[in-house]
Amino acid sequence: DNSATSVVVEREKADPKVAGSIGAPMPGTVVELRVAIDEEVEKGAPLVVLSAMKMETVVASPINGKVERIVIEAGDTLKPGELLMDLTPIS
Repeated sequence: DNSATSVVVEREKADPKVAGSIGAPMPGTVVELRVAIDEEVEKGAPLVVLSAMKMETVVASPINGKVERIVIEAGDTLKPGELLMDLTPIS
């Protein structure tokens, strides 16, 4: 069928050198976002729930920070290292 097309989504990668650049730890599907833009979170606070092979994993904040940008939404399929969100460190 010549009318069929495929779309490849190229997602931004998290920067491992930046503490507030939060990446997917594993391949999976975004089940739930637990934060919103401008929300302040403490280290260890749940940010995102990912699902892979019927197992859910909670991605926790590695720092105390403020959510500056969220680049995913529920239902997105991710590869390891793809950016979930950016946090700005706060004390």
